[in-house]
Amino acid sequence: MRAASLQKQYDAAEPFAGAAAPAAAPVTIAASPFRWPAQHTLPRRPWVWGRWLLLGTVSAIVAPGGVGKSSFVASMLLSLASGRQEILGKTVWAGPKRVWYWNLEDGLAELEMQLVAASIFHGVGQDACGDRIFLDSGPDGAELRIAIESRDGYSIAVPVVEALVAELIARKIDVLIIDPFVSSHGVSENDNSAIDAVVKTWASIAKRAGCAIVLVHHSKKLGTEKVTAESSRGASALVSAARVTLVLNRMDKEESQRFGIVEDKERRRLFTVQDDKANRAPAEDAQWFRLASQTVSNCQGPDDPFGDEGDSVGVVTRWTPPDAFDGVTPEHLRRVQQAVDAGLWWKDAQSAGWVGEAVGDVMGLSASKNEKADRARLNRLLTTWYDNGALVVEDVIDPKSRKLRPAVKVGTWAVDGVAPPARGGAEQGGAGRASNLLHHHPPPIREGVVELAQGKKNQVEQTRTATVVKTTGRMILAPGETGDDVEFD
Repeated sequence: MRAASLQKQYDAAEPFAGAAAPAAAPVTIAASPFRWPAQHTLPRRPWVWGRWLLLGTVSAIVAPGGVGKSSFVASMLLSLASGRQEILGKTVWAGPKRVWYWNLEDGLAELEMQLVAASIFHGVGQDACGDRIFLDSGPDGAELRIAIESRDGYSIAVPVVEALVAELIARKIDVLIIDPFVSSHGVSENDNSAIDAVVKTWASIAKRAGCAIVLVHHSKKLGTEKVTAESSRGASALVSAARVTLVLNRMDKEESQRFGIVEDKERRRLFTVQDDKANRAPAEDAQWFRLASQTVSNCQGPDDPFGDEGDSVGVVTRWTPPDAFDGVTPEHLRRVQQAVDAGLWWKDAQSAGWVGEAVGDVMGLSASKNEKADRARLNRLLTTWYDNGALVVEDVIDPKSRKLRPAVKVGTWAVDGVAPPARGGAEQGGAGRASNLLHHHPPPIREGVVELAQGKKNQVEQTRTATVVKTTGRMILAPGETGDDVEFD
């Protein structure tokens, strides 16, 4: 097309529609001054269950398969409906709650069995829960989709949302649990924009109905890695919008050794629940739970083709890690220090003469490699005493190999009448607590001088068992040795 033709078309074109439109009124934005309310007039946060569920908000539960989240939810329902804190250790604020568990994955018979088993195990029946539990199953006809997706994109199923809000208000539901979240919508779980719209719709339902909503979600396949909020499957919008994100993690092998859990079958029954958006606590401070077994009396008689015992169902209960310092007194520590001071003990747990043998003799524990629970406890005791200075590690000369090795010596001596702390370190008040327990009171020593092969003079301290040579480090020679043939790595 020639330039003249283009100019002709340009001259004949209609002006842009917006150009002739009347100017719109200017937009005004005004900042709102802070009104400085009196602190006693501020409304309380309406917590429902501990600090995990809050009215008008969405919480998420993220867990891998097989940990026990469905059993956890069953015990959670009983705690909420009965108002009993001791079931899972969470406060039910302002009395029992009305709860609705809508499971979109399991059949009604299985859900009822889980609740009945939890009821038997915890001793919480209908008399304690009244009519406050509601239960629906997707496979048995109670389907739920609050969003759908088509070629044109996703859309919220407004009639479904409105009907759900109306029922929540009519039943005065305090807590609604949707399990699993992925089955409550029909959009791609990897579409962050669509998932964000779905979660915000759930949040609006919670706010309008004045209830807490819990969305149970699967985690990615992580192998041996721990689940975090970021481990949730699909888009990140769910955990971003959730007020609380609880993560469930099975006890790993390192934790089982630390707590003295020998059987792998028992280890797999133990798991933690934590709010990963608020706190990532160490294993000792996490909230631990155990998946116990409860038999329900549902045998149909002697002709029952499945045997004469009822079904065994998993039930979640609280679990407290064993404390290595249960029953440990200052006298125990003093006797340990005396045993350590009387001999030459190594820090390496794999070597003969491991200091754990001396501790085990005092505490009545076995240092044998076959006694894994006892060895785990010995290691926990030793770790704490290293941390608080009751025992110290020094490089010494092994009389057999003639090489430096880390040995254990007495640090600061124990004080009468003060129990040892379960943990050392600043996070537990470390130095202060240790100073109450310990007192610098070493045994008598005799000083002298020894000449090393290098021709240098070094001050020495003669104890009952060995000669300590003060050089750049500390080393121990066998009694009577001068250090002339000391071998250094």
